[in-house]
Amino acid sequence: MARPRCNVYFVVGGRYHDFDFARLEILKLLFAHEHVRVRVAEDYADTAAIAAADALISYTCDVRPSEAAQDALIDYVQRGGRWLALHGTNSVFEWTPEGRVTAPRSLPRLMGLLGSQFIAHPPLMDFTVEVTEPSHPLVRGLDAFVVNDELYLSELHGPNRVLLHTHYNGKAQRGFTEKEWFSDEPRPVLYLHAHGAGEVLYFTLGHCRGRYDMQPLVAEYPTIERCSWESPVYYELLNRGIRWLTRQDAAEGQ
Repeated sequence: MARPRCNVYFVVGGRYHDFDFARLEILKLLFAHEHVRVRVAEDYADTAAIAAADALISYTCDVRPSEAAQDALIDYVQRGGRWLALHGTNSVFEWTPEGRVTAPRSLPRLMGLLGSQFIAHPPLMDFTVEVTEPSHPLVRGLDAFVVNDELYLSELHGPNRVLLHTHYNGKAQRGFTEKEWFSDEPRPVLYLHAHGAGEVLYFTLGHCRGRYDMQPLVAEYPTIERCSWESPVYYELLNRGIRWLTRQDAAEGQ
């Protein structure tokens, strides 16, 4: 018997990332599921669309929902909605007069709903991602793996159920105002954050940047960055996240 239709609202956009690439890759993964229909937006302004969605997925950077949009997002999750939040969804930043990057704590309700706020990252680097909860269906059967990506140094707003983590003890990339990260606490990479009857699945990996994505700061970026998108395990985790998002995990008895 065919699955009931699942209406996915996909928010993708912002600054300094190759959103064309990420949008295409995620849409291809969603298209593989016949019962999924997708509506795409650049921000969270359409609160009626959020309220009507069966599932919400986002890949953004420095996209700041209004108070009304935050109300809609909170209500959506609280009523039992699922939100797959990818990479920079939890990031907002500003430039200081000295040209440094700071993370304003201007959206506490959004960051509380997401379970974390991005603050900084080291330079792109190889790092090992470890499985925190091997018995959970979203990560079951996976071994530790190495990726080259942005290692997120975040302010946490738990409780979060961490499924994947890494470690980092050092300084952030040059230019971030909050540069000292000298503690060996686990850095969440994939986690679940419950709110009301619903849940957010946050996945920090997935940086990507093309040649023209740093404009107007840089006319042409010198390299194309694909990071975890070049890793098969990243796509496996995205696929598992989409099955969770569209509630196929429940249908499969997970």
